[in-house]
Amino acid sequence: MAVNPVSTWCTEKTEPVEEPSEKNVQQVECAVCGDKSSGKHYGVFTCEGCKSFFKRSVRRNLSYTCRASRNCPIDQHHRNQCQYCRLRKCIKVGMRREAVQRGRIPPTPVPQPSPQHSALNGADVTNGHSFLSGFISLLLRAEPYPTARFQQGLNMPCGIMGIENICELAARLLFSAVEWARNIPFFPDLAVTDQVALLRLVWSELFVLNAAQCPMPLQVAPLLATAGIHSNHMSPDRMVTFMDNVRIFQEQVEKYRNLHVDAAEFACLKAIVLFTSDASGLTDPQYIESLQEKTQCALEEYTRNQYPNQPTRFGKLLLRLPSLRSINPSIVEQLFFVRLVGKTPIETLLRDMLLSGTPTSWPYLPCS
Repeated sequence: MAVNPVSTWCTEKTEPVEEPSEKNVQQVECAVCGDKSSGKHYGVFTCEGCKSFFKRSVRRNLSYTCRASRNCPIDQHHRNQCQYCRLRKCIKVGMRREAVQRGRIPPTPVPQPSPQHSALNGADVTNGHSFLSGFISLLLRAEPYPTARFQQGLNMPCGIMGIENICELAARLLFSAVEWARNIPFFPDLAVTDQVALLRLVWSELFVLNAAQCPMPLQVAPLLATAGIHSNHMSPDRMVTFMDNVRIFQEQVEKYRNLHVDAAEFACLKAIVLFTSDASGLTDPQYIESLQEKTQCALEEYTRNQYPNQPTRFGKLLLRLPSLRSINPSIVEQLFFVRLVGKTPIETLLRDMLLSGTPTSWPYLPCS
């Protein structure tokens, strides 16, 4: 994975947004998709997602193609499925292209922003520090459940994790990664095809980071037992390769734990991994790359402020990311999920979780 250098976004001021009025109504629907509006953007009350989509489309002069009959439903649940019809509806309801070119239109009273974006819109986002801090807060808030709860409810007598416990914990970690991605800023507003492409590429890396963040057992024997692998069922060469991958997985997890990475840093690292332009077939790789750069800026600022006595901490964290690609995703799947999903491709389950939440065929999810 190519980790991009920190861009000039770190020092640039972000576009100001209109301040909410406490006297106005608390609920106004987005004129485009029906989600909760965060204010009047480019002449129309819209949500943050449709606002960002319209601005990005106009400023980059993007053109889209409808794969259907140019009459796709644009609502809260389908707005990302057809960019052509979404942009068409933005214009139809009155969003003004010339307002985007000018940067903003005269301010008007707006309702209270939605909870998901309040950390960004509620602050003075013309200040880069406030925006970055709010961005990290939203990354943390997106976690489906705290790290300490990963093992709650598991039947572990005497603190020993059996095969079923490991399978259940692994399922929770993978579900947590996908559910987290669904709720962080910017990712839900990407085209569904882009969301799927990103998760297919980096799911195992997100899983490793979650494993390092929680008490995932690293003993070789339980891992081999979980995968159903025994030396007498495998050729010597294949066993050596398999054990090498197990060792790499253990080393990666241990190195993150030795760095004592905190929750905010883990959240930023996962976002940096997720927003990679390396995924094939992306609609707008440059935009994805810009999101990765923004996250790097947030992580750099955070480490500088929280760990002033560790000036090299930011660099050390970034340098750990490329080595995540050294772990073969098929090995992770064989170690932790073969007993749970059998021959079902992990990519199929990822898409199911992304589009509809917890797969009904997964007995361990969701975590209670």
